[in-house]
Amino acid sequence: MRMRFLGSTSEAGACPTLYETDRGTIVVQGLRLTDPEALADLRDVLDGEDAVEVPRELITEIARRVLAEPPTP
Repeated sequence: MRMRFLGSTSEAGACPTLYETDRGTIVVQGLRLTDPEALADLRDVLDGEDAVEVPRELITEIARRVLAEPPTP
């Protein structure tokens, strides 16, 4: 799988960051969610899965940009 950097709200390439894959999926890089109350709200977390917190602004900015671009071949 190959990934293309989409954007980040952090400086110096730190988390959180979003990537688009050549499989048509989005990869989220960020700090692992560790707040016990927030973790208790998660549903059906499978082995190997984790939760990452991402600012709403990053998701909306990237969504607008990706939807405006033609698909990558």
